[in-house]
Amino acid sequence: MSLPEVSIAPFEGKSVCLFCGAAESAHHDYVQSAHDFGEAAAGIGWRLVYGGGGVGLMGAAARSAHAAGGRVLGIMPGFLRSRERLFDEVETIVVTSMHERKQLMYDQSDAFVVAPGGVGTLEEVVELLSWKRLDLHAKPVIFLNINGFWDTFFALMRHSVEEGMTPPSFLNAWTVADTVEEAIAQLRVSDDTPHVKHDQR
Repeated sequence: MSLPEVSIAPFEGKSVCLFCGAAESAHHDYVQSAHDFGEAAAGIGWRLVYGGGGVGLMGAAARSAHAAGGRVLGIMPGFLRSRERLFDEVETIVVTSMHERKQLMYDQSDAFVVAPGGVGTLEEVVELLSWKRLDLHAKPVIFLNINGFWDTFFALMRHSVEEGMTPPSFLNAWTVADTVEEAIAQLRVSDDTPHVKHDQR
């Protein structure tokens, strides 16, 4: 599906898309990790691509990356502007739909980091992983597994493999980082990550 043309400032370096929650009630550890990740991504010269909001983990990551002198690109559907409080101190693109948001986030990114989040974050990463399951992309996906937040999701994926619904190779479609430092280290070597084909049909 083709998307409407949007004007995005050129960026010659690498970009990482951060999927994360916008809930203001999120645990302090999760908000702090998002803050630290934004700052660290800026520190290694990667542009932060994210959902455009100024609240929750989203806002913490964008503000810290911006404060550290990094480039930030926010992408937000118009209907969420009031709920997620668009952070317009950085470059922000307002789109018409969730589909357009996700497609642009994918197109503008070289790798993905999945921090703690709610059903919206889960929906984003499941679609991203389903594309990987079908060998539609080979971009790295790194789960920032603060306090074991994503452990039950990994258990569900293992259950799917055990029940014959998903090929065992799919468990290698992502990597796990328990700390921001580990996530940044994995980003640094992401170009060397081999692509494993998962769809043998």
